[in-house]
Amino acid sequence: MTTKRTPIWQSIASALTEDITEGRYGPGDKLPTEAELSARFGVNRHTVRHALKSMSETGLVHARRGAGVFVAQVPTDYAIGRRVRYHRNLEQAGRLPGKEVLHLETRTADAKEVAALGLSDGAKVHVYDGLSLADNQPIAVFRSVFPAERFPDLTAQLSDLRSVTAALKANNVLDYTRAWTRLTAKRATSTQALHLRLTEGDPILRSVALNVNADQAPVEFGTTWFAGDRVTLTLSE
Repeated sequence: MTTKRTPIWQSIASALTEDITEGRYGPGDKLPTEAELSARFGVNRHTVRHALKSMSETGLVHARRGAGVFVAQVPTDYAIGRRVRYHRNLEQAGRLPGKEVLHLETRTADAKEVAALGLSDGAKVHVYDGLSLADNQPIAVFRSVFPAERFPDLTAQLSDLRSVTAALKANNVLDYTRAWTRLTAKRATSTQALHLRLTEGDPILRSVALNVNADQAPVEFGTTWFAGDRVTLTLSE
């Protein structure tokens, strides 16, 4: 009686699936290259490619053109409402929130910032460029702009506190709400793709919003670019 042999590509897919289920590769992690997997399993790249294709068809991994094959992530639920607090949103979704400061500067406001924040031409603003993380994986890049005259020490506070809410509270802004939000589908630029570990041209979602204090005075004009496959945006009151 002849024993039916398991196809090699299927054995490779099973081994890689076990690597993922055992936590050796987590959501968002990049798998070894086809060349590295070929060497590991002693097969040609075509066989490895067949295994990866079968895993992709089940939704376990996905390929990014020019970047490699990555373990699929479960999208993070992110509520957009009148009171948007990044850390609270992520914690409610069962994720570990984090932020990285990419750049802080004080400069002259551009025309859009002047209009949104109700400033005079030539007014200065503080600009906070950063990276939002969920479970140590990047989900968004953002830019927050604040009126410098009202918050003269804000850049130092943002650098120390890494929290917009805490920095504004240090300036006696005890509460703020979302005045409006605009959502637009975009394609990732090369720098956005680099930060978000995407391929240039991948789909992203841009959110532009204005936050105001209890007196309805503008306190923050923000733009966030979310990785399209990692976040599910939900609208709430």
